[in-house]
Amino acid sequence: MASAEGGAYSYSLTVFSPSGKLVQIEHALAAVSQGTTSLGIKASNGIVIATEKKSSSILIDDSMIEKVAVVCPNIGIVYSGMGPDFRVLIARARKSAQAYWKVYGEYPPTKVLTQEIATVMQEATQSGGVRPFGVSLLVAGWDVHRGPSLYQVDPSGSFWAWKASAIGKNMVNAKTFLEKRYNDDISLEDAIHTALLTLKEGFEGQMTEKTIEIGVVTVPTVEELQAEKPGGGTGRPRPTFRKLSEEEVKDYLAL
Repeated sequence: MASAEGGAYSYSLTVFSPSGKLVQIEHALAAVSQGTTSLGIKASNGIVIATEKKSSSILIDDSMIEKVAVVCPNIGIVYSGMGPDFRVLIARARKSAQAYWKVYGEYPPTKVLTQEIATVMQEATQSGGVRPFGVSLLVAGWDVHRGPSLYQVDPSGSFWAWKASAIGKNMVNAKTFLEKRYNDDISLEDAIHTALLTLKEGFEGQMTEKTIEIGVVTVPTVEELQAEKPGGGTGRPRPTFRKLSEEEVKDYLAL
């Protein structure tokens, strides 16, 4: 028989190895670690998520590459790992957000949507004939229940809330850098600068507005929340998550 940590156990998703591991999930994490570095930082007045955006050829139209995605007006996601797997998950997340809106008349809290995504990823670890998703996600959002929240979801379906986290190729060095720079009172502006400095630590080549993608969550004011209520204004939710334009990223890089 093959060794306990490899061989036959490496090819079966639904069979535990004698040491209690599902080896395919470890392989999925290896796929994540080969992806570009992504990170998230929770500030006192919002959240920033950022990632490297590199194309494999200069002939590729990089304007079509999307690594930071909007799920609904209050939640955004960034990933490291396999792009096609992320495309499937973001489609499921958007459908779930719209279903929640249809039932409750509001978009889902960040934790609820994160649980939905984590459940989809977990189901792929417990079914025959499938493989785990080869991505890790950072989910950032704001809701009236918990305020700004940042979650990390791994291929196993596990998720945790973080103050700051990093995934992908340079994960270890990025987390070490964040541990040294992070404090609970950091502002959103400082968090954006810290995110850029962290990415720069392991960045290969020149960092420009074309090779970096940033999304931010902002906290609405009391007046803005009142305007969302029926009879108080438009009744439409104000987007609290948005992606920064290339011009905005360029301005931050110039500072």
